[in-house]
Amino acid sequence: MPLKKCHEFFNPRRMNNAYSLGPLSLLVTLALNLTFAEDALIENPGNNGPLDFIRVSNDGKRFVYNESKKEFKIWGVNYDHDRQGRLLDEYWETEWETVVADFLEIKKLGANCIRVHLQFGKFMITPKEANPIALAKLAKLVQLAEKIGLYLDVTGLACYHKQNIPPWYDSLSEQSRWAAQAIFWESVAKVCAGSSAVFCYDLMNEPILTGNKPKVEWLSGELDGKFFTQRISLDLKGRSRDEVAEAWVQQLVTAIKKHDQEHLITVGVIPWIFVFGGGKPLFHGPRAGRHLDFTAVHFYPERGKLEKAVKALKAYELGKPLVIEEMFPLKCGIDEMMTFVNRSAEHADGWISFYWGQSAEEINQKATPTIGEAITAKWLDRFKAHGLETFQMPN
Repeated sequence: MPLKKCHEFFNPRRMNNAYSLGPLSLLVTLALNLTFAEDALIENPGNNGPLDFIRVSNDGKRFVYNESKKEFKIWGVNYDHDRQGRLLDEYWETEWETVVADFLEIKKLGANCIRVHLQFGKFMITPKEANPIALAKLAKLVQLAEKIGLYLDVTGLACYHKQNIPPWYDSLSEQSRWAAQAIFWESVAKVCAGSSAVFCYDLMNEPILTGNKPKVEWLSGELDGKFFTQRISLDLKGRSRDEVAEAWVQQLVTAIKKHDQEHLITVGVIPWIFVFGGGKPLFHGPRAGRHLDFTAVHFYPERGKLEKAVKALKAYELGKPLVIEEMFPLKCGIDEMMTFVNRSAEHADGWISFYWGQSAEEINQKATPTIGEAITAKWLDRFKAHGLETFQMPN
């Protein structure tokens, strides 16, 4: 129904009148039509007024609203790709109405936060020049989040799709690559600074470091044609892993803070303690972690190994807020996943699952949904019920 109202604003008679008044009037009319169309889609987003900035509490252990100082907990979704596997910045230019509809659906799920993933190649024209078109679209996305009442976890430097990586990027030295990444974050921070809808910046999804043996590829761990992990160095050159991790984090945090000293900063990591059963945090360790505001880890509990997951999560309680920035019943059942959420509540300050452009209702209307789709639909129903019951933002 909202889409029908959206189309009413593009009435041919209105457009013909604009053409008769000249090009300037046409541009103004188009801009107004786009604004009206978006407002028509956002008829009743259910938000409770302007969003308040989220801060870390004075004791450094929780998230709180800036004004009321009440505790805030994240209940959100990763909006990393759609049902076709396309990343957000691959279709937001031509299918903005889809983005609006998805944000509204995510709001209906009871979520209060969306994690968006920005591709380096879509945002950088050269190592020193950001793409103004992509930055304008990001500004529009931030405004959309403000209108609907959703916080954004802005994750950057994504290289998930190799075809979108500029040829010059992988040929850069480590120093030049970090410098280009810093310019990416400076540019993004300029856009997002001042918006209460931005919850945090996540410097990179699942960065990794090589061991003593040098590597030749920056990307690692292909999954269904996507590369979610990325090396920050190919050769330690005698440096310790802690030293390299801190230098990289510090350079990017400094770049952000040139323009934005308000929003929180983190790095979403693979919990290697959970994967390998031991070790210690690297990017959230004493050196690199001191430059970050909270800990973000990605957990996919395995069937029958719930205790192992909860025990590993405790290792990331480091005296600051802890967010499970990725979770999904990928390796366990839905009931086990919810048990993990409930068990982790003692340790975590936020949970972020996934939304891939299809609601549970849409999936259930299919004659023959795939097994993955059926699991997703059931999980979204459980996610929604838990969110509406537990994580509603205050009036």
